[in-house]
Amino acid sequence: MRLQMKVQKHVMPVFGAIALVWVSTIGFEVTVTVVSSDIVEGTCIPYGVYSSYATEKTIGALVFVVGFLFPLMMMAFCYSRIVYALKNKVITNVQCYDFKMVNE
Repeated sequence: MRLQMKVQKHVMPVFGAIALVWVSTIGFEVTVTVVSSDIVEGTCIPYGVYSSYATEKTIGALVFVVGFLFPLMMMAFCYSRIVYALKNKVITNVQCYDFKMVNE
């Protein structure tokens, strides 16, 4: 029962993080689509029309940072924390292990 209470307490931040990711992604994509789209002779041309070269490069840089660098940094951070936690757990278990029991 106590374990179940702990799980329920930590579920809401996870759902909040998932909702934040979805809302921010949709907002980013809609912004990029609106800025880079145009209607030419009654036909919508998405992702190809920019008001200036600087706008095109700025949007390209933002897409690179948000779509590649930020996730890469987050994965590197998370995996480094996992390795650090596992390393400390292994060192703790080795120090607590009683070698006399094995030799007997």
